[in-house]
Amino acid sequence: MKNIVLIGMPAAGKSTIGVILAKVLGLNFIDTDLLIQEQEKCLLKDIISSKGLDGFLEIENQVNCDLFTTNSVISTGGSIVYSEPAMNHLREIGIVVYIELSYETIRKRLGNIKQRGVVFREGQTLESLYKERCPLYEKYAHITIPSEGYGTEVLMEIIAEAVRQFENLENNNENE
Repeated sequence: MKNIVLIGMPAAGKSTIGVILAKVLGLNFIDTDLLIQEQEKCLLKDIISSKGLDGFLEIENQVNCDLFTTNSVISTGGSIVYSEPAMNHLREIGIVVYIELSYETIRKRLGNIKQRGVVFREGQTLESLYKERCPLYEKYAHITIPSEGYGTEVLMEIIAEAVRQFENLENNNENE
């Protein structure tokens, strides 16, 4: 099975769903935010405060471009869609799934946004960030999963089924 790469806004549930999806499908689980923290030996928010947004985005791009794995569910940071090289690499090594949620749901789920290490430009609001990123998530996704109102278990099943259907379609196209 190809890797499954989860993209979406912060608090969309990428890590939570990713862990369960990996267990159910018998795959490895990789959280790229944790890989960044491991490489840099500090928290995302501290990387952003010490290296700035552009410095953080460079590190995020490098970590994701250097990711070579198989049979894994990969949960990415919400800002990865700013990196075309990383997104193209992730699309090559896996099936990219966008967990789509409304602005209202994201706003309600996000607690202390600064503690999470969310990439904000000066003067940017959560709403403007949402409007900026959503078209990028849609651009890079192989599959978009409207996720409003679903619990973790149901959403995991929907994603697993969508990935199976996508792989079957891909295999059929290769055999023609």
